Order: sequence, then structure tokens, then C-alpha cells
Amino acid sequence: MVKIRLKRTGAKNSPVYRVVVADGRSPRDGKFIEELGTYWPLRKDELNFSINLDRAKYWLGVGAQPSETVSSMIRKADKVAVVAPAA
Repeated sequence: MVKIRLKRTGAKNSPVYRVVVADGRSPRDGKFIEELGTYWPLRKDELNFSINLDRAKYWLGVGAQPSETVSSMIRKADKVAVVAPAA
């Protein structure tokens, strides 16, 4: 099964994660199909991630399963995208 999940990069004690689409059988930091965005957990502002929402929705449409963290990121990004054009 194809999953949308986080891949860890960055130095020791300063993690940075990439949001990737990967086969469920591949290891966490292994081979992936496509990179969708990044996540900086140590950043203190409200929007500490970036994600390509169009590609994420495409992968969800073809049956990819997001992890809990990525699912919440997509919901937040979708909420921001809806509010931004109206303002």
C-alpha cells in the first residue's frame, strides 16, 4: 500500500522531516516515490510545515493512506488555503 508519511533528515538534535509518498514496505528513511513538502518540528511559529496540497490531494484520491501527523498537516494546510483567497 502507498503511504504518505514523514522521512527524517537533519542533524542530531535538530530534526527536519520531509513529507513523502512511499511504498508501505520501504523503511522510514528509504526509497520514496515523491516528495510533497517539509516539516520543521522545532520551529515555534504556527505554520511550521510546507506541503504541496494539490499533489497531496492527488495521492489521497488514488488511495494513498496518510499517517496521523501528515493527515493533520493536510487538514491545517487546507484550512489555511481556504481562508487565504478570501482575505
